[in-house]
Amino acid sequence: MDLFQGIRVFSQVVESGGFAKAAARLDLSATAVSRYVAELERHLQTRLLNRTTRRLSLTESGQSFHARCVQLLHDLAEAEQEAARAAVVPRGTIRLTASVNFGVRHLAPSIAQFLSEHSEMKFDVQLSDRIVDLVEEGFDLAIRIGATGSENLVARRLGETRIVPCASPAYLKRHGAPMSPAELASHNCFTYEYLSPRDHWRFLDRDGVEQRVRVTGTLHSNNGDLLAEVAARDAGIVLEPGFIVGPDVRAGRLVPLLQDYAVPPLPIFAVYPSRRHLSAKVRVFVDFLGARFAGSPDWDSAP
Repeated sequence: MDLFQGIRVFSQVVESGGFAKAAARLDLSATAVSRYVAELERHLQTRLLNRTTRRLSLTESGQSFHARCVQLLHDLAEAEQEAARAAVVPRGTIRLTASVNFGVRHLAPSIAQFLSEHSEMKFDVQLSDRIVDLVEEGFDLAIRIGATGSENLVARRLGETRIVPCASPAYLKRHGAPMSPAELASHNCFTYEYLSPRDHWRFLDRDGVEQRVRVTGTLHSNNGDLLAEVAARDAGIVLEPGFIVGPDVRAGRLVPLLQDYAVPPLPIFAVYPSRRHLSAKVRVFVDFLGARFAGSPDWDSAP
């Protein structure tokens, strides 16, 4: 069978809502359209459509297959445009994953602006602080802080975020502010799952000499917002990315510590599978993020 034509016909049947309308749009007979879909189902060894005299609906397998067909047809259209050196208009759906904190605070407004400029685009966003397998789970793109994950991925650096030690004014009034990294050993320090190594905090003095201190505390979490909120309620010291603690620092709920020392910043990357053709939709969005996050992004603005 002509697999590509079967996919094209099947997609048109779904979009048209019936065989007759699809046949008219494709300039085929209804019998031919029905035959293509039946051959495709035999090839896949699964039913894609539920057919009744009044209604046509997708099976569960059909829903999943149709989503991939739509993306395939969009990618093919982009490839044809690129081969002809025509202006490529990004279209289709970007399946994107990012950390919860960064996704809500900084990726969401970026997506909103991008959608206002590219009306043919859609997003399917999954926020998770774990490092997902992009290929295995079918993602086009990930925005990652620090580690990029597998070596079989391409990473484009978008910027970086400062790592800030801080505590609330009330905590510092009760326990005093540490004047050197070594003094952190006697404080209640909260540890963050995605800061590695989580219980050894690294600092650089003004001469660039590293000072490392082992910290302990009463709270560990994989959610930076939770740690920042507990710290802001006078319970301990946190060491977290600026995009998490920045709002609390600017509001005066948290106070930066050890300003004579520096913590190596974490890079922010756009990551995508290297084995796949980078579609126009992903390339244009990554370029957009690179321009938006260039210079001094708002998460690193001074409190």
